[in-house]
Amino acid sequence: MRLPAWLAQHLAALRALVALTIVLGLAYPLLMVAVARVPGLAGNADGSLIGRRGSALIGQSFTDAQGNPLKQYFQSRPSAAGAGYDPEATSASNLGPENVKLLNQVCRRSKAVGELEGVDGSRPFCTRGGAGAVLAVYPGHAVSINETCPATPFVREYQGRPVRCAKEGEDYSAAMMTPIRGGAPDHPAVPADAVTASGSGLDPHISVAYANLQVPRVAKARGMSPERVRGLVEAHTDGRTLGFMGAPAVNVLELNLALDRS
Repeated sequence: MRLPAWLAQHLAALRALVALTIVLGLAYPLLMVAVARVPGLAGNADGSLIGRRGSALIGQSFTDAQGNPLKQYFQSRPSAAGAGYDPEATSASNLGPENVKLLNQVCRRSKAVGELEGVDGSRPFCTRGGAGAVLAVYPGHAVSINETCPATPFVREYQGRPVRCAKEGEDYSAAMMTPIRGGAPDHPAVPADAVTASGSGLDPHISVAYANLQVPRVAKARGMSPERVRGLVEAHTDGRTLGFMGAPAVNVLELNLALDRS
């Protein structure tokens, strides 16, 4: 007996639904799970977890309840992902290289890292107080926009114009914004990755230079020799990707766990 056209169409749709459910809803996911269990891939599939301490692929902070760096641990690079290293809010700050807010962040972080590590935290276009050295220049005067009154501006004059402190709530958008390089060294003691977030905000690595900068502090806090701590840094330094891409980097979580085991 020939089925009505409408019923035949519904049965065909039902058969397609069952077939696709079996293939795409069961067979394919099970195949992917099986592939993920292949030796060498299982760790990445599980998130590269290191015990209950975190993932080797996602950075984390090593601070106390007030957000102060724990001196016995190596510090990660800053994060712009949510409240910090949030995989559900991975992102960069989206601030351009000439953005005053970004410059202030960099200057403030550089000063703080310098104080923590006992080195000169100054860098170009930053004031000694850890603010962006930016002037709002007018025909007859200039304003240090990141130094609010009654602060004393980092320079007294600019090209013959007296420099004033900024007034709270004042609009300086009509002025010519001019960054001032200052006398900071061309190569600051504080590396760039210590003061800037990665593109994802989740980077678990720091540069070898930033790790070596932290060695004396960590060694002193743990009562270890700098040579021993530096040896652990070298042991947890990953080489260039495929041997030529990027730069060697240190996995902070793995390094800190190795310190705890020492």
